[in-house]
Amino acid sequence: MGTRKFAARAALATAAWWAAQAVHAATIVVAQVGPMSGLEASQGRAYATGMQLWFNAVNKAGGINGHTFSLVRRDDAGRPEDTVTATKAVLAEDKPMVLAGYVGSKNITDLVATGMLEKERIALVGYRTTEIRPDTPLLYSVRATLADELNKLTEHLATIGITRLGLFYEDGPGAAALLKAADDAAAKAKASIASKASYPPGTARVTPAVDVFLKNPPQAILMISSGGAAAGFIEQYRSGGGAAQLFAHSGADIEQMSKRLSEEQMQGVAIAQVTPSPYKISTRLAKEFNDLAKANTLEVPVSYSMMEGFIAAKVIVEAVRRQGAKPTREAMATTLDAMESYDLGGYVVGFRPNKRNGSRFVELSIVSGSGRIRQ
Repeated sequence: MGTRKFAARAALATAAWWAAQAVHAATIVVAQVGPMSGLEASQGRAYATGMQLWFNAVNKAGGINGHTFSLVRRDDAGRPEDTVTATKAVLAEDKPMVLAGYVGSKNITDLVATGMLEKERIALVGYRTTEIRPDTPLLYSVRATLADELNKLTEHLATIGITRLGLFYEDGPGAAALLKAADDAAAKAKASIASKASYPPGTARVTPAVDVFLKNPPQAILMISSGGAAAGFIEQYRSGGGAAQLFAHSGADIEQMSKRLSEEQMQGVAIAQVTPSPYKISTRLAKEFNDLAKANTLEVPVSYSMMEGFIAAKVIVEAVRRQGAKPTREAMATTLDAMESYDLGGYVVGFRPNKRNGSRFVELSIVSGSGRIRQ
């Protein structure tokens, strides 16, 4: 009888323990407000697909500390005013624990300016801009800075004897900081920015900029622009007889340009990339990404944007894991600020207070004559 009582009590204790876990277990809502339509839709949707790949894998394996993940998406079509409106709506209606996967310089700037992140005490993990942003509380980048990319591009050009450069850029809120960083990077490489031309933010109106470089040809042009603007610039510049070598930063989205432009127009274009290649198994991270991509039906083709979304999701999941049984919005930022060196498998992300750019990884990819991307 004693044995039966003991067994009954053990069963009750076990049931109580599982009930307690069920109480603590939650669905972690991650909200993305980004371009699911419009000029940069390929980036926004690919970023979302990359995040969903990892969240699905985690959920299938039983979650983290019993918690599962749900990605909620809202379309801002690339319009900053819609970014702010949609973020307000998603915070009120879906109660996310964290935001992720935002795209656009003015979109991010306008969102930060509202004070919404501080008021809601919610972190934004993973975003793409074409400007150099000051360190901002609650805003976490999982990629190298634009200054890191500029340094990589100018250093590479210096090694092949190219020192007279042009700069094509988005004339947004961060233009002044970008221009200074470009001049500084060029000076370090013993080069100079001989000509500069911009286009209006959130557009692909590039004709005046093309005219500037056709009239005053540099040896190479650095393109710090969105994918849509970069594609339009290359198309018009090459059609106008422009022969300078073209080097773009990672936000230009090589996949989007490859779809729009001919192999001849793309030949020799180099792009700085801030994640390992999604097209080859060079790291444990890349293998994991490729295995999951092959095992799932993807909404959009594999891309660098998708790899970045995958990385952002991994960082979010790790931050939730470190919080244990009861993750919260407030603890999310504290946990991220203490994530000094998280190795995702050949790609390290690290944050600390006043340093929220998580990586220094930059490599160049070049489009060959056959249209293939090579490192």
